[in-house]
Amino acid sequence: MLKEKEKLVRHGMMLLDGAVVALAFISAYFLRLHFRAFYKLDLIPSIKVMSSPVSFQLYLIVLIVCVPLWVLMLSFNGLYRPFRTRNFLEITWEIIKAAFFSILAFGSLAFVFKIQFVSRVFFIIFMVLCTGLLILEKWTLVSASRYLRKKGYNFRSILVVGTGPRAKRFVRMVQGHGEWGLRITGLIDDEPDKVGKDFFGIKVIGVLANVPKILRENVIDEVVFVVPRMWLDRIQETIAACETQGVRTSVAADLFELKVARAQQTDLNGFPLLSFETTFGQEWQLLAKRTFDLFSSFMGLLFLSPLLVLTGILVKITSRGPVLFKQKRLGVNGRIFTLFKFRTMYSDAEKELSKLEHLNEMDGPVFKIKSDPRITPLGKFLRRSSIDELPQLFNVLLGQMSIVGPRPPLPSEVNRYEHWQARRLSLRPGLTCLWQVNGRNKISFEQWVELDLKYIDNWSLWLDFKILMKTIPVVMLGVGAS
Repeated sequence: MLKEKEKLVRHGMMLLDGAVVALAFISAYFLRLHFRAFYKLDLIPSIKVMSSPVSFQLYLIVLIVCVPLWVLMLSFNGLYRPFRTRNFLEITWEIIKAAFFSILAFGSLAFVFKIQFVSRVFFIIFMVLCTGLLILEKWTLVSASRYLRKKGYNFRSILVVGTGPRAKRFVRMVQGHGEWGLRITGLIDDEPDKVGKDFFGIKVIGVLANVPKILRENVIDEVVFVVPRMWLDRIQETIAACETQGVRTSVAADLFELKVARAQQTDLNGFPLLSFETTFGQEWQLLAKRTFDLFSSFMGLLFLSPLLVLTGILVKITSRGPVLFKQKRLGVNGRIFTLFKFRTMYSDAEKELSKLEHLNEMDGPVFKIKSDPRITPLGKFLRRSSIDELPQLFNVLLGQMSIVGPRPPLPSEVNRYEHWQARRLSLRPGLTCLWQVNGRNKISFEQWVELDLKYIDNWSLWLDFKILMKTIPVVMLGVGAS
C-alpha cells in the first residue's frame, strides 16, 4: 500500500512538473514574441532575425520534446524521491543539475536534427523561467507539507525497537527534524524490567513479544529495528508479525562499523542482499558516464586522426622501434588490460630501468625522474604536451578506461601497495583525474592516492565536468608534465 501511494505521488509530481515546463515554454514564446526589446539581443551571426515570427504550431514540436526531456532529467537527478527527509537546498540543486543536463541534451538534439528556427533568446528565457518556476513549485509544496506537519497533519507514527546507543542516535535524529513528519510512538526492548522506563525522552511500551498486540491497539505506520547484531535471530518472529499485519518494517543497516563503504539493500532474483559499496553513483549516472566516454573517445579519434597519423610518422622516423608503446596495466578491480601510448623512449628503455631506479624522484612504488635519458627528443615534446596519451582513447572506446578516473597502475606497482591504497582500483581508470589538475609529478605518491580516493568518495558527473575543464589549461601549459 505504501509503495503504491509513493508511486501515485511520484507520477502526480511528474505530471505537475510537466505542466510547469509547458507553462514556462508558452510564457517564453509570448515574451519573445511581444517584447521587441529582446530582439536586440539576437546578434548571433548564424541566426537572422525574421520579420515574421515562427508560428507557434512549429514550436509545439519542440514543446512535445522539451516536456518529457525535462521530466526525464528531473527523474534522473533524483527529484522524485520522497521529500520528507530532504532539505530544500538539496532539492534546488537537483533542479539546477537537471536544467544543466537538459540544456546539453536539447543542444545535442538541435545539432543532430538541425533545429535552427528556435531563437536563442527564447531558449534562454525558457530555461530561466523553467528552472525558476520549478524551484518555486517545489518550495511551495515543501513549505506547505511542513506547515501541515507542524499543525499535526500528515504524520507517520513509528515504533522503534532498541534502546542502545544506535537507537538513541536514531531517536535524536528524528526529534531534531520535525519537518520530516515522523512521530515516535514508543520504544521496544527485549528485557521486561525496562518496560515503563524512559530512554532519551521516549517510553518503553513493551517487549518483542508484545509487538503484535501493540500494532493492533495503536496507530503504527512503520516499525524500525535499531538493534545490535546479536539480536538478529531474536527479531525474526517480530518482523514476521509486522509482515502478517501489513505494517512496513525497516532494519537499520549500520550493523557493522564501516569507515568508508555505504550500505544499500539489493535484490538478486528475489534473494534480499545487504550490500556495502565504497564507490557510489546511480545506474543512470554510470550509464551517462559511459555514454560520454564512448561519444567523446569516438569523436576524439575521428577529429584527431590527422594528428595521430602525423605523430605516428614522426615517432617512426625519429627513432627505431614500434610507433605504439604497449604496456600491461590494471583496470577496475584489478582487471589486466593493454594500455596504448605513443612511444616516447628508445626501444631498449625497459632493459635500462634497473640501472636508473636509484635516481627515482617519486616516493612509493612509482618511478619518475625529470631528465630520463631513455626519452627521445620527440618524446619529451609528446610527454609535455600529453600527445603521447592520445592513443588511450582506444582504451576508452574499448571500455577499459574512462575519460576521467584514477590513472591505471602497473601490476608491479600494485604489488607494493598498502591495503588502503588498493582502493583506487575500485573505479574504472581514466585519462585525467584530480592528480593531473593538482600538480601531477610535483606531488608525493601518498598525496596522489589520497586525491584518487577523494575523487572516488565524491564522484559525480558534475565533478567529472569540473576536472575536464581544469584539465584543458593544465595540458595546454604542460603543468607538472615530465
